[in-house]
Amino acid sequence: MSKRTLAELLLLLTTFIWGSTFVIVKGALEDASPLPFMSLRFTLAGLLLLWVLARGRVDPRACVPSLVLGVFLFGGYVFQTWGLLYTSPSKSAFITGFSVILVPVILMLYGVRLRGASVAGAILGLAGIYFLVLPAGFAGVNRGDLLTLAGAISFAVHIVLVGHYAESYSFLNLVPVQILVVGVLATVALPFDRDRTLHWTTGLVVAVLVTAVLATGFAFSVQNWAQRYTPAAHTALIFAFEPVFAAATSRLVLGERLGGKVVLGSLLILGGMAVSEALGGGAPSPVEG
Repeated sequence: MSKRTLAELLLLLTTFIWGSTFVIVKGALEDASPLPFMSLRFTLAGLLLLWVLARGRVDPRACVPSLVLGVFLFGGYVFQTWGLLYTSPSKSAFITGFSVILVPVILMLYGVRLRGASVAGAILGLAGIYFLVLPAGFAGVNRGDLLTLAGAISFAVHIVLVGHYAESYSFLNLVPVQILVVGVLATVALPFDRDRTLHWTTGLVVAVLVTAVLATGFAFSVQNWAQRYTPAAHTALIFAFEPVFAAATSRLVLGERLGGKVVLGSLLILGGMAVSEALGGGAPSPVEG
């Protein structure tokens, strides 16, 4: 198995983990407001990664890139988690998936010329997400939707920057610090959260452990390693499967009924990946303009 194939399989596994945690985070917000939850999740994950990956040591040269990544990651998660207070997991998954189309746009603004197949694949992926999670009342946009959109923009920038920094720095150094930055920023912001709540329950403890160890520690380690071997635009398209897994989890956990739109959305996402592969001559790689 080539490193590219392994990287993309691991990115797909990461996407499954992220998609399945929408329901978990939604439930956790019944016992904790966004900032306390993020503080617990990312501080625990960051300390674990600092011990397991970095062995307590970090290359000083990687500190600034890690700080930059941490800021955008914090922006993505604080807006997404905050938005989940006001919107449903399915709508959150769709809006977060908007980063699929934002990544090629950001790359082009950055001066990178992309193959047409990359753009076409991203558009198909976005269309797939739309049909996959379109709820009955989608026309009504609420505050949670707008907050989640801000998070999607921050996530898209993070994906692009990970692809850039992963070429020069080891993920062993990049991951622990950026995750700790998110935890520190959430902790520092706690005094500004007038409505903060934190009720220790079994459900909250489980949610913190699952999201810290799997959805943060493991998942971001995989992303920062894998993006050394697959382009940012293709990574974003793989992440388009997140709502697929979110919908499946909602069906299993919450009993949500899945209809024909789920099938259509999944096929469009798969079609987007096929277009990127077939017409792009393999994984779409950006070419400097």
